[in-house]
Amino acid sequence: MKILLPVDGTELSLHETRFALQLLREGLKASFVLANVQEPASFYEMVTADSPELIEGAAMEAGEDLMEPSARLLREAAVPFETAVVQGDPAQSMLELIEEHRCDMVVMGSRALGPVRRWLEGGSTSQRLVQSSPVPVLLVTPPASDET
Repeated sequence: MKILLPVDGTELSLHETRFALQLLREGLKASFVLANVQEPASFYEMVTADSPELIEGAAMEAGEDLMEPSARLLREAAVPFETAVVQGDPAQSMLELIEEHRCDMVVMGSRALGPVRRWLEGGSTSQRLVQSSPVPVLLVTPPASDET
């Protein structure tokens, strides 16, 4: 089984990674695609940049940095994984990663959005992915002490 594990460097991402590792300790046989989705460069950034490649390179480097804490946990557990940093809409990008990497499942964190933010953003990324994903999506709720 191949599991897409989207992370963003937050404590919730580490909690999600630890949960995924617990699934393996309980007997699930799986490898992971550790992923980070970066926002695309704004029009202003593209127009004022000396080189669009520098902006893209910075985004990819930022994504790698944000994945590192979760990658470290997977390496320490000797779990096979690959990484992917992409730019774009988070839900749509994850749908593309599911297809590209032939993932069988997604394990991701879930944050509660307030009604205004949910309306402005068109729903949470996790809600949009659950509604559109061709594979099961397991939502990991924040730990009780997390106030995000």
